Amino acid sequence: MQTDYEAIIIGGGPAGVAAGIYAARKRLKTLLVAEEIGGQSTVSSRIENWVGTPVISGADLGKAMRSHLDSVADTGGKDSTLTLALGERAVSLAKSGDGFIATTTSGKALTAKAVLIATGAAHRKLDIPGADRFEHKGVTYCASCDGPVFSGQDVAVVGGGNAGFDAASQLLAYAKSVTLLHRRSEFKADPETVEKVLAHPNMRTIMPVEPVAVEGGQFVTGLVYKDINTGETHELPVAGVFVEIGVVPSTDLVKGLLELDQTGHIPVDARTQRTAVAGVWAAGDCTDELYHQNNIAAGDGAKAMEDLYLWFKKQ
Repeated sequence: MQTDYEAIIIGGGPAGVAAGIYAARKRLKTLLVAEEIGGQSTVSSRIENWVGTPVISGADLGKAMRSHLDSVADTGGKDSTLTLALGERAVSLAKSGDGFIATTTSGKALTAKAVLIATGAAHRKLDIPGADRFEHKGVTYCASCDGPVFSGQDVAVVGGGNAGFDAASQLLAYAKSVTLLHRRSEFKADPETVEKVLAHPNMRTIMPVEPVAVEGGQFVTGLVYKDINTGETHELPVAGVFVEIGVVPSTDLVKGLLELDQTGHIPVDARTQRTAVAGVWAAGDCTDELYHQNNIAAGDGAKAMEDLYLWFKKQ
């Protein structure tokens, strides 16, 4: 089968970017398809664990990744085998002969001998009464985007992981008070992060509790939660509810091609990042990798492209 490319990379987070850089160095004729570059962390105000950079904002990390890609891609007349298709999203992927065909939001049908899936994950929605009704009216999933709107007001953060504490840290610069609600008796976030955020005088936590409803009129006025130990419900008066309860893998485009696990992640061989379908690799937060972090995703993307290159040369 004659194909447009030797490989297609789908996704522009750390996994996809690392794979793209490695593909360019391997001189594989590769297309990287992504709506934007940087991944989920572009909304973070402060990232302290990106190797080689003690502190960097998510926006600056995204810019650095884009700059690195541009330096190795076929842009501005560069003699490169890597082409970028940004502002596009792959909506389906199917087997076609001895290769694969990816269809994009603009209707393009792109073919390749091999594919690397690096589509990452998206925010998990708060599934309680009122959450949908008040989305964009007080319920939000982006502290860096919407935090300034709640300047001088009381807000809540739902979630006790690193994302929840990162959101709280950002909100403390604007809000009158920030209350973090967590369903467990211990936080999942890094102890150092927890210590820094909880030291702020306008910060408090309520745990172990679970949200049961969002209340309001035209906009949010409160968050109802249940005490897990006693079963009693209480209402927390807030103007904003910032949701950080994890993510779900963005794997809809491979349904029908790849078997997914119970949580919707793509199972991979941890040594090679290969999926169960020959010619398809996956890396980053869309996979069943045990730990989902920027550095790990980047490493998995590089690993996948190393293995993809060796596989391709044997065909």
